Amino acid sequence: MSSESRLKTRRHFLAVSATAGAFGLAGPAAAEVVGLAPEPVGGSGSGAIRPYRIQVPQSLLDDTKRRILATRWPDKELVADDSQGVQLATVKALAQYWASNYDWRSCETYLNNLPNFVTEIDGVDIHFLHIRSKHADALPIIVTHGWPGSIIEQLKIIGPLTDPTAHGGTAADAFHVVIPSLPGHGFSGKPAQLGWDPIRIAKAWVILMQRLGYGRYVAQGGDWGNAVTEQMALLTPKGLLGIHTNMPATVPDDVAKALQLGTPAPSGLTADERRAFDQLDSFYKHGLGYANEMANRPQTLYALADSPIGLAAWMLDHDAKSQELIARVFAGQKEGLSQEDIVDNVALYWFTNTAVSSARLYWESKLPFFAPKGVRIPVAVSAFPDELYQAPKSWAERAYPKLIFYRKHDRGGHFAAWEQPQRLSEDLRDAFRPLHKA
Repeated sequence: MSSESRLKTRRHFLAVSATAGAFGLAGPAAAEVVGLAPEPVGGSGSGAIRPYRIQVPQSLLDDTKRRILATRWPDKELVADDSQGVQLATVKALAQYWASNYDWRSCETYLNNLPNFVTEIDGVDIHFLHIRSKHADALPIIVTHGWPGSIIEQLKIIGPLTDPTAHGGTAADAFHVVIPSLPGHGFSGKPAQLGWDPIRIAKAWVILMQRLGYGRYVAQGGDWGNAVTEQMALLTPKGLLGIHTNMPATVPDDVAKALQLGTPAPSGLTADERRAFDQLDSFYKHGLGYANEMANRPQTLYALADSPIGLAAWMLDHDAKSQELIARVFAGQKEGLSQEDIVDNVALYWFTNTAVSSARLYWESKLPFFAPKGVRIPVAVSAFPDELYQAPKSWAERAYPKLIFYRKHDRGGHFAAWEQPQRLSEDLRDAFRPLHKA
């Protein structure tokens, strides 16, 4: 989100935060400086909800700039494209921007103008944003990010969801929005024990929504957020009305087998299905390197905790289409993301030192990422063309017997809420409107 956009929306969020905090908390005005604990809501036990304030020490900001300026650069790639990885020109442009033009305090102030909280669940402090709509009958929604995403990824959908009348919707479309940081990511605690996979996180999210007093709600996610959200659906907790995903798990068994063995695509695929197969085939052959390393040897990634530019390059290379978009951004083109957006997200990982702790989620999870899981509650799907694969409607219908919404988009990629917030917000309104009214 650009500085100009932040200034435009800051007044709105200041107004919202006065009434947005759960249990009567006054949002940022009542929040603490990190490390200082005010009287928690609900007592001092492990179930208490505590306000939280983000404050990165100036010494860390200074050290980060020093490290960026001291980056030891590799030789330029030997090809004219990005087939050898993120190109040197892109990463040098990012470094130049981060060291000379970027202002973390702007991002920090923006985040602190939102109601931030932390609560202990299953021995781990879970950080979350909780923005209540001014419309009392708004539908609660919990939105989960993935890797290399963070709460930064969802900031642009907060306004359209909580205040739809100011963003082309009606009061009946309003949501109360909960955006947690995954354990080991961002401002949440880093698990000190094994076992924090998407199933355990899903159980924690159910507890969080119960703790916030929500008896009926919906859930949304992409990337790991989809894995967690689908596991929530499989738990069938009382009150979860339905889920929405922008990276659904729909790949049929015969397609998955062909991809695994490297054999030709099954016969009889439609044009949409064949395109999805080709996207997945390319991803499996050329795009899984980062995931394989984090799934097998996350502790080896010491360099990501030592070099902000090394971390940035690793995060930029998540998937081909996102990396191409980011390269265009740092070449001066206008896209759905800005240079500031991108560095905000990298800086959050850097300042919280969560490169390795977040990578462990790949090591912990044993779930097949794209295989249908047998979700039986209502499901809504947004299919973006530059996602790892654009899920065909036919596959979504087979994977989700209660598919209540499907929309195929002609623009947008892996970070839908971040890059195409208006489209995703409209999808959420349309998808959940029947559940909201029920």
